[in-house]
Amino acid sequence: MSALLVLGAGEEQVVLYQEARRRGLRTIAVDMRADRPGIALADEFLQISTMDHKAIADALPDREIAGVVSTAADTCLESWHHLSAHFGTPWVYPAEAAAASMDKSAFHRIAAATGVPTYRWAQSDDLAELTGAARGFRFPVVVKPTDASGGRGVTGVPEPSELDAALRWAARHSPRGQVIVEEFVEGSNYTVNVVMSGGGVALSVITEKNILPGPGFLIGGHTAPAALAPDVEAALTAQARDLCLAFGLLDGPANFDVVVAPDGTRYVLEVGARMSGNGFPRLVSALAGVDCVAALVDLAIGEPVRLEPTRRRPTRLHVLTSPLAVPGEFVSAAGLAAVAALPDVASVELFVQPGDVVQPFTEAGRKLGWVVVSADDPARLADRVAEVVAALDLVVQPTEAVA
Repeated sequence: MSALLVLGAGEEQVVLYQEARRRGLRTIAVDMRADRPGIALADEFLQISTMDHKAIADALPDREIAGVVSTAADTCLESWHHLSAHFGTPWVYPAEAAAASMDKSAFHRIAAATGVPTYRWAQSDDLAELTGAARGFRFPVVVKPTDASGGRGVTGVPEPSELDAALRWAARHSPRGQVIVEEFVEGSNYTVNVVMSGGGVALSVITEKNILPGPGFLIGGHTAPAALAPDVEAALTAQARDLCLAFGLLDGPANFDVVVAPDGTRYVLEVGARMSGNGFPRLVSALAGVDCVAALVDLAIGEPVRLEPTRRRPTRLHVLTSPLAVPGEFVSAAGLAAVAALPDVASVELFVQPGDVVQPFTEAGRKLGWVVVSADDPARLADRVAEVVAALDLVVQPTEAVA
């Protein structure tokens, strides 16, 4: 019996296992960790790094794989290409898209070639070389691992004296030891999410990002549709389409981090040629009535992709995090059932249980869950989210007090 090969079994991949179960598709979960929530929903489990495509293929000799899927992670994209090609699945993830997502310098070169406005950057595994290159940059700058996602190893650097520490931190989070330094671009922050089909845009969702205070540019949530003039929205979608075509993504999802400067210039910072994380499928479902997870599985197994928005209802996704700056113990969420039953709450999900040790929110993987709230009036969203979070009554206490 053929199976769907799912790269990753974390919180963001759970929706893939749920969709496969709905269809009666067997699933094979691949993850280097055995404590991931998707494993309980899978029919088989391979405890292998999603980056080791050769080991994954060797573990599945003579198996019939209906399709290969993943979401919300860049590190597995090269494996996605190799494994879909190896097993001859109906859709083969393009190698060029993996390179653009996993190597930020590759993306910068593609963006410049397609006419996207540029800013200064330098990338290397030689940190001293980067220090020298950055001397000519306009500060502040942003330092990132070139091949990581989820905010790991990212630091905003306001002045040159803090650069070396940020470079070392980023290098620790890069599988290849590659670091990029970029000039900081001032403006309004958006995520442009598209699903390509046959070289055209089948779905476009542009969200306004809620970037939390601090040096890590962590995302506290998204609001959609973003408050943009129609011509700007159309231009951002066209820009995303052109970039997808430039790196060979004729079909499938991609998300772009974009800054619109005060003068209207549209800077594209980077791409993840895959579906966005932070509960993005839940947001799209509430916003547009579209099941983008079902569409991704359709693509992977060779079925017609169905993407037909039925509404455009203002929606906000809010990331739930620990309120502490130190490790703590999750105690309770007393209002979970009541909040889930509210008519304006499209989704509320928690990934922790009482007694779990939770960490400060210093990277995307440390979220406790999320809530998705819709409203007819976009001006009402912020207040309604605050009311919902208060009603959840999340309790986290320092582990020192528990001991």
